[in-house]
Amino acid sequence: MASSHSQEVRPAILDEVNPVDIPRPVCVDNDRSFNWITEKVCGIIEEKTPTWWWVCFIIACATASFTFIGLAYLTMTGVGVWGLANPVNWGWAIVNFVFWIGIGHAGTLISAILCLLRQKWRTSINRAAEAMTIFAVVCAGLFPVFHVGRVWFALYPGYLFPFPNANGIWPNFRSALLWDVFAVSTYGTVSVLFWYIGLIPDFATVRDRAKTKFRKIAYGIVAMGWRGSNRHWSNYEMLYLLLAGLSTPLVLSVHTIVSFDFAISLVPGWHTTIFPPYFVAGAIFSGFGMVITLMLPLRAIYGMQDLITQYHIDCMTKIILATGTMVGYAYGMEFFIAAYGANEFEIFAFVNRAFGNYAWAYWIMISCNVISPQFFWFKKIRENTTLVWVISLFVNVGMWFERFVITVTSLSRDFLPSSWGYYSPTVVDIFTYLGTFGLFSVLFLLFLRFVPLMAMAEIKAVTPKADPHHH
Repeated sequence: MASSHSQEVRPAILDEVNPVDIPRPVCVDNDRSFNWITEKVCGIIEEKTPTWWWVCFIIACATASFTFIGLAYLTMTGVGVWGLANPVNWGWAIVNFVFWIGIGHAGTLISAILCLLRQKWRTSINRAAEAMTIFAVVCAGLFPVFHVGRVWFALYPGYLFPFPNANGIWPNFRSALLWDVFAVSTYGTVSVLFWYIGLIPDFATVRDRAKTKFRKIAYGIVAMGWRGSNRHWSNYEMLYLLLAGLSTPLVLSVHTIVSFDFAISLVPGWHTTIFPPYFVAGAIFSGFGMVITLMLPLRAIYGMQDLITQYHIDCMTKIILATGTMVGYAYGMEFFIAAYGANEFEIFAFVNRAFGNYAWAYWIMISCNVISPQFFWFKKIRENTTLVWVISLFVNVGMWFERFVITVTSLSRDFLPSSWGYYSPTVVDIFTYLGTFGLFSVLFLLFLRFVPLMAMAEIKAVTPKADPHHH
């Protein structure tokens, strides 16, 4: 009886069906060995510092000085040097804050969400994207603090941070600006932890390869005694998974809370419920644009075509295409919501964006964020790294203009026509903003020089040789 049931009848249709065996895309081309991966990644920080690095570092330091000089001048003089005046009291400072926070979204998304979804292609780009996240948060954090004007009020008497004082003044917990402090600081802390935990096995590899005593001690300290034992790997993977789970809601919550800076107000053009998902999609969109902008030149300089393959570029461009389409949908939906709500102030706000004094900024935004990503539908475009890099630059430019359009156009035309005005940035505005790119570049170049650019341990784990049944 048991034997008769154990023999299953094979359906005849299976004899006629020939399933197609679709090969999985490889994450490392040319079947590279573990040793080749180690030599390639470690060679970047072990070789003599190249001349181009010094040139870029000096230029970046000079550019970063613009920010510190501008902020010092602002502290001594006042926020009026930023061109802020009624009715536009939020200018480039808030625009740049939202821009840099958006740039920092791709790192945690790649590390956390794609890790939980078991996307193996993330392993070649997650380390640089995580570093980019931390440096972008540093740049973003400057603007809200100095936007206060009297910078010392950021700490005392507790306008931003909940420190008690003799006057009993506490932060206004109903303000979205205070929510930003908690959200961004939490996001930055978890991002640093996530980045550092992933670095520990690679720091141990660099420590074991070190040729000088100083490098052995320095990398030995940051490697925290890693020996690659079974217990170490077990604890590492558990902690990495827990941080991935903790970071996932942060990816969605941080830019949602940033969008509340606008959405909870009554200003026409801001008071809409579409802002949270719209801002999150835009942040991922701009974040991946910056990842491509940074990684493609490094791929060419260091000859890492086998580690950052065409498959990686395809995946990133498809995410940019998807999120760019979401952003374009949100642009159209804003007009629909304004028209359907029959609020004359909302209708005027969006018509003014498209055809008013700042129409030039609006159509630059549309061209860069909606039109340019649509070229990624074509495979030939995705396979042309030069065009991919140029489109990624358009994405970064377009997302800055998006924040400018949202902030300035709504404030410059508020409820009172008698207070309408035209906002123009000052020289201090421009140089302070440009200086943040220098600060970002200084931090990224230092990361490039002293920290493994890619997660060697994770890349090795997704190669065929990591499979115990691989021949």
